[in-house]
Amino acid sequence: MGRKKRPLYAVVAADSRSPRDGRYIEDLGRYEPLQEPAMVDLKTDRLIYWLLEGAQPSDTVRSILSREGVMLALHMRRKGAEEEDIAAAVEEHRTRLAEKWAGRTKTTAKDRKRAMLAAENKEATERASELAKIRADADAKAREAAESAQRDAAEERIRAAEEAKKAQEEANKATADELKKAQDKANAATVAADNAPPKAKVEAPPEVTEPAPAEAEAPAAAKAPAEAPEAVAEAEEAASEKAEG
Repeated sequence: MGRKKRPLYAVVAADSRSPRDGRYIEDLGRYEPLQEPAMVDLKTDRLIYWLLEGAQPSDTVRSILSREGVMLALHMRRKGAEEEDIAAAVEEHRTRLAEKWAGRTKTTAKDRKRAMLAAENKEATERASELAKIRADADAKAREAAESAQRDAAEERIRAAEEAKKAQEEANKATADELKKAQDKANAATVAADNAPPKAKVEAPPEVTEPAPAEAEAPAAAKAPAEAPEAVAEAEEAASEKAEG
């Protein structure tokens, strides 16, 4: 029964000598396992009748009947329990099993494949997020290192500029001091030169030319040139002593 990939099973009472898909005595219900939860539609009273008549369920049918409470109802009926007690016990049994199987769901191959793909996508997303975080941390550290290097370089340039400025100021100050000292020295030399006494100038006395005498007086005239150098030397000596005094 059913169709491809959508099975639907019939629960029937059949002669044990009949083939599996042969003639049956009575149709007792339907079982569709792929629904969530599995669909079970049974004729409980007729099932209990055939079980009381000695019918032997297959393993699969016994599991279905046990889950639906039919086997419990059969056991209590054999014990002579009242129908109300049987109905209450069956209902309690179904409720307990429903709570137990509530967290269990049947999954097909497609569902498992979908779950596997979802898990792989989740893992890939987490890995990509982790790699992005690591890359962001590395970029932040590199950016911080670059900014620190730039700050250090800027501070070094400022310090070098301040040192150069200070050295230039000291050089300018030294040059100004030297210039001032040289100027003061020059001014002092000028003042000293201005205050120094004038030096005496030694000049040769003018020569006195006398008219030539007559021939009779020629010997006296020849004697005069020999006395002139002595007079000049005496005059120079007197001028030098005067200058020193």
